[in-house]
Amino acid sequence: MNFVMKQALGGATKDMGKMLGGEEEKDPDAQKKEEERQEALRQQEEERKAKHARMEAEREKVRQTIRDKYGLKKKEEKEAEEKAAMEQACEGSLTRPKKAIPAGCGDDDDEDEESILDTVLKFLPGPLQDMFKK
Repeated sequence: MNFVMKQALGGATKDMGKMLGGEEEKDPDAQKKEEERQEALRQQEEERKAKHARMEAEREKVRQTIRDKYGLKKKEEKEAEEKAAMEQACEGSLTRPKKAIPAGCGDDDDEDEESILDTVLKFLPGPLQDMFKK
């Protein structure tokens, strides 16, 4: 087996020798090159971040022009207004704030109930209508 290994190493590259446990060549400038490479990577990363910040600023300008054109508000502004409205509604209250009920749901005016009652009374015979009207 030892002979086979020597045969393999004889035709192998320096990297193969390193992988099999051989000595690494020490480059005197390796530390300096590595520092330069790391600095170049940091600089590229900073340039990339600056580029993306500029692009996002341009996008935000476009979004703001659309908001202004159509009278829209930012999501954060809407949430802040809703929160302020809820806080104002529950000031002085010792209980939790009531949930908002959409229009047309829940308690309606008494007029609707009377109109339904009047509709039902129309279909009753005359003597029964007189009894309910009293």
